[in-house]
Amino acid sequence: MQYVKLGTTGLDISRLCLGCMTFGEPDAGTHPWTLGEEASRPIIKHAVEQGINFFDTANSYSAGTSEIILGKLLKEYTRREEIVIATKVFYPSNMWEGSSKANEKGLSRKAIMANIDASLSRLGTDYIDLYQIHRWDYDTPIEETMEVLNDVVRSGKARYIGASSMYAWQFAKAQHVAASRGWSKFVSMQNFVNLLYREEEREMIPLCLDQGVGLMPWSPLARGRLTRPYGEQTERTRTDISGRAFFQATEVEDGRVISIVEQISKEKGVPMAQVALAWVLGKKGVSAPIVGASKPAQLDDAISALNLVLSEEEIARLEAPYVPHGVTGFS
Repeated sequence: MQYVKLGTTGLDISRLCLGCMTFGEPDAGTHPWTLGEEASRPIIKHAVEQGINFFDTANSYSAGTSEIILGKLLKEYTRREEIVIATKVFYPSNMWEGSSKANEKGLSRKAIMANIDASLSRLGTDYIDLYQIHRWDYDTPIEETMEVLNDVVRSGKARYIGASSMYAWQFAKAQHVAASRGWSKFVSMQNFVNLLYREEEREMIPLCLDQGVGLMPWSPLARGRLTRPYGEQTERTRTDISGRAFFQATEVEDGRVISIVEQISKEKGVPMAQVALAWVLGKKGVSAPIVGASKPAQLDDAISALNLVLSEEEIARLEAPYVPHGVTGFS
């Protein structure tokens, strides 16, 4: 395993972050493809054995059961001091059960204080290494949000704070508010980046490069679409409502990119997933892509991508068919 610093912090993280949306009780949300505790066990165990020390989840994944499973299994396989746990706040943990009650959602002082305590309890830990806002809250002043996040860090409940998908102007505003008041700033940006969706290259990625913010791209394999020939379906692609929303409008155009990934994978004699992930890993500013896995072998493919070097000619071929996409991934 390779290790890097997260952005310009002193935090050592594995070059790959294991995304934990895959883990959670299947009946605790709208994702019937998630894995319960026993099915999750061999994957988390294998990740630890292969040197992955960076794990990302959220309070809302499978109604909080992702945090429960992750926290329990990490205690079995490693020491707390050796791992970096990231989780997120914005959506209520019961978001899939219908309308949330007042103050259960968002980034108000009340919501964040309640949700971090709930996440700590589910994870079974005294602190979270990277506490991230899952989305932008249009109903709460950013000053309130940044102040309470600073309080969370000062209290020791979180070591660092990060953000996820939003507009670049919003991220810049949040950072300015924190800097002008001497509060903790975001050290990472978890945004939607892959060969099928590259709109973040226009503003957010240059902003993060300028500010030394570490990038943690989510869905680097485009919800699995970059791991198999164009048109092939799996249970997840058939039931993944969000995935359809992200890619339905550009399905034909995206298919051309997928075909190039398939061609290069055959030329290099490696799985398509390795080619797609190697492209993300090669982007300047990327600290650690977030990779999901439902089988230990998928983790091995991701790890192998760390040593796969794409030539300039291959990168040009992969990027050539791309067409602009509507901005998405913010909701």
